[in-house]
Amino acid sequence: MTEIVMQWWLAYLGVGIFVGFFAGLLGIGGGTLLVPLMVFLFTAQDFSSERILHLAIGTSLASIIFTSLSSIRAHHARRAILWPTVRQSAGYLVAGTFLGSFFAESLNPSVLAGLFVIFAVYASAQLILDFKPKPTRSLPKSVGMGIGSGAVGIISSFVGIGGGVITIPLMVMHNVPMRNAIGTSAALGFPIALAGGLGYVWNGLGNSHLPPFSFGYVYLPALIGIVIGTFITVPIGAKVAHSIPVSRLKRIFAIILMFLAIDMFINIFLTK
Repeated sequence: MTEIVMQWWLAYLGVGIFVGFFAGLLGIGGGTLLVPLMVFLFTAQDFSSERILHLAIGTSLASIIFTSLSSIRAHHARRAILWPTVRQSAGYLVAGTFLGSFFAESLNPSVLAGLFVIFAVYASAQLILDFKPKPTRSLPKSVGMGIGSGAVGIISSFVGIGGGVITIPLMVMHNVPMRNAIGTSAALGFPIALAGGLGYVWNGLGNSHLPPFSFGYVYLPALIGIVIGTFITVPIGAKVAHSIPVSRLKRIFAIILMFLAIDMFINIFLTK
């Protein structure tokens, strides 16, 4: 059993190295890449199909806790994080994510995922076409920020992301510079992942369909491999993000966002 786990652990390490680079480059927690990769690897190991998605999402959120810390350090060193925005949003993000994690087992996320696909296509098109927001547009104040942050937290808990694919386009549309949007998104990923990860651990405790070495809906061998891999490559990605032109950075993010939206649409609505 231990030898088999070690063989798969090397695969998790490789996933962490791959995802960590994009997490640092684009300010995302990596969940949009981690969840489908975890589903693929867990399926290959013949884990119970009833809980594979929950296990993938829980493991993704738990890994983002550590990924975001590494990314925060790298972006903060370059003064790219808007800390007032982080402080204003953090509490609402935690509340939304923690609440969403408790409903994840009973609610069908297809509708939310469909809305996410629509938003992702719209946001990526705006970035590819270099949409210029009104010069007077800025981030909403307390009430609007609270509602928006809570919604981001709920959606993130359902699909196992750190929220970057939502928060970055929103900030850019409100005249936040791309590099600041990426750095701030990395910081916002921490409260999302912490609340969501704890929620998935709590809800998975005592579940008889989980594989050995699981802690709730978090698979520990995968978590350890992913965290080690991301710590290697997140600083590299963050360094690259501050060395390439902003216009190219926008296009990279938009193309990846569009690809993920199309992939999610196919998996949810066309694959039976």
